[in-house]
Amino acid sequence: MIGAIIGDVIGSTYESLGQKRYDVPLFTQWSKFTDDTVVTAAVARCLLEGGSYKDHIIELCRRYPQRGYGQSFERWLVNPEIGPYNSWGNGAAMRVSPIGFAADTEAFVLDHAAQSVAMSHNHPQGVKGAQATALAIFLARQGESRETIRTCLEQRFNYDLQREVSDIRPDYTFDVACEKSVPEAIICFLDAGDYETTIRNVLSLGGDTDTMACIAGGIAQAYWNCIPAALIEQTQTRLSEELLNIVECFNTRYNIAPDTTIAVHGALTDD
Repeated sequence: MIGAIIGDVIGSTYESLGQKRYDVPLFTQWSKFTDDTVVTAAVARCLLEGGSYKDHIIELCRRYPQRGYGQSFERWLVNPEIGPYNSWGNGAAMRVSPIGFAADTEAFVLDHAAQSVAMSHNHPQGVKGAQATALAIFLARQGESRETIRTCLEQRFNYDLQREVSDIRPDYTFDVACEKSVPEAIICFLDAGDYETTIRNVLSLGGDTDTMACIAGGIAQAYWNCIPAALIEQTQTRLSEELLNIVECFNTRYNIAPDTTIAVHGALTDD
């Protein structure tokens, strides 16, 4: 889960800039958590405390306004009675990393990923993006190889995961659609050798960097279980006490303790 949040914070600086550089500072004075982190934390809290995903998402998101929520989601937060609005956006996939970490069966992953987006992102592409992301995390946690993860997601969700980041980068542009960003985020993980490289791959595409890094970062954490301590520390300083507590409680409940001994091998900050 913390891997997804780190990705969100790092990606927040570069969203919509369209820059195609790999070797940028990971944190700047503008780095912050966005709606991706808030909704992810709401899903985690639901898994910890029970209740409905809808209630937890509404309650927590209303306490953190102006975090970059989409217009349709904002309207839904104000008036949830309007019901789901058939969204195919990647807001579905950004929130589900806790499900992949908490699940003990594939059936649980697919069911809860769908439940966690049903109140808003009920378009088939939205549900598929959420399920693919959560399943990738679950398979990584189970110790499956990247090739097994690739094959499983291709067969179940009909995603083209045979590309490399270098194939995607030249023509890729900002796109919030699940079908145009979730496969690309997964490839950023598949085409990396560690957590940091995964995030840098996302930044180099110049797309919806915070959400795509959130998606890819959760998978990378699950696969390598290794995140540089400096990335965790920089992120923690930007979170509220409440969000930090949710992360800590989730890590304790599900025995998630990534190795933090690895060093950052690129520029950490722009200081």
